[in-house]
Amino acid sequence: MAGIYIHIPFCRQACTYCDFHFSTSLKKKDDMVAALAAEIVLRKKEFEGITVETIYFGGGTPSVLTNAEIEELINTVYQNYSVVDNPEITLEANPDDLSKDRIIQLSNSPINRLSIGIQSFFEEDLILMNRAHNAAEAEACLAEAVKYFDNISIDLIYGTPGMGNTRWLQNINKALGFGVPHISSYALTVEPKTALHKFVKNGTVPQPSDEVAHEQFLLLADVLQAHGFVHYELSNFGRPGYFSKNNTAYWLGKKYIGIGPSAHSYDGINRSWNIANNTLYIKDIQLGTPPCEKEQLTIADRYNEYVMTGLRTIWGVDVNRVEAEFGTSFKEYLLGEANDYIIQGLLSLTDGVLKTTREGKFLADGLASDLFFVA
Repeated sequence: MAGIYIHIPFCRQACTYCDFHFSTSLKKKDDMVAALAAEIVLRKKEFEGITVETIYFGGGTPSVLTNAEIEELINTVYQNYSVVDNPEITLEANPDDLSKDRIIQLSNSPINRLSIGIQSFFEEDLILMNRAHNAAEAEACLAEAVKYFDNISIDLIYGTPGMGNTRWLQNINKALGFGVPHISSYALTVEPKTALHKFVKNGTVPQPSDEVAHEQFLLLADVLQAHGFVHYELSNFGRPGYFSKNNTAYWLGKKYIGIGPSAHSYDGINRSWNIANNTLYIKDIQLGTPPCEKEQLTIADRYNEYVMTGLRTIWGVDVNRVEAEFGTSFKEYLLGEANDYIIQGLLSLTDGVLKTTREGKFLADGLASDLFFVA
């Protein structure tokens, strides 16, 4: 089983914190949709004999596409790939794109999962982030979406300057009040070359506090788990039966093809990525040449990636799998490097599976990097 990710590189406006590849100009949208469809066809040989179980529209803001454009891309996948019955087909969408009529139309399309970029239910947070929607739109779209979609995920951001624990808890409870079965939540981070980086640098916005982010992360985890959510990945919480199949496939090392500018692909041995330039991407696709770079992962690369993804999830890092796939030396290296963190209570080793503890979860990426094998 494998997945197809389709990157839609357009947004109505730029969020202050975002460093993903996108354009706020929709002038090339028609050409881009044609190029995306063409790349889907060009790369079908990569999945010969492989069945697609997830199709994911990410971005950018995929909901800027019309329903007809979305269905054209889905139909192109079906025409060129083997697809399971009832695949998970996710559309990332912003609240300002989700009118009642649009939601109804989407519910009658092949899309069966919505991932809605709420980020916050409070106006001051949305203004700081320069989101295209307001708080009223956030609530209104969810009130309608839950009537027509069973499988809904929402995004929330914590650690925002000025947002104390009381407001963060109100955000969480507001989300729970809509009954959504999946929540993805991320700490606000200051990425280079973003507007937020500029604002922090010139003192317009305070530097987000790691201590506050850690505290709000633990608050989120405790509240959601008390309401029946499983904290199955560092930033993802789902009720049983509602884990993201697309993202879970990434973390478990399944193959996927990334369609569109800046999209990444993985075939189990090689990783590749498309050029992050809309004009050049369209031009190369029109010439029949997918514009990508490729690297073959070394055994150390694959070990490091397994450690990184494993420590972020409830499945952890299976020590026996490390030995079977990478060799005894990697197993011994892993256990040796992990020992101090086990003593500190940040990692646990039970039945041969290494996992982060409650206190270690927030530090998962840092802990993983400390366990990496560097030649």
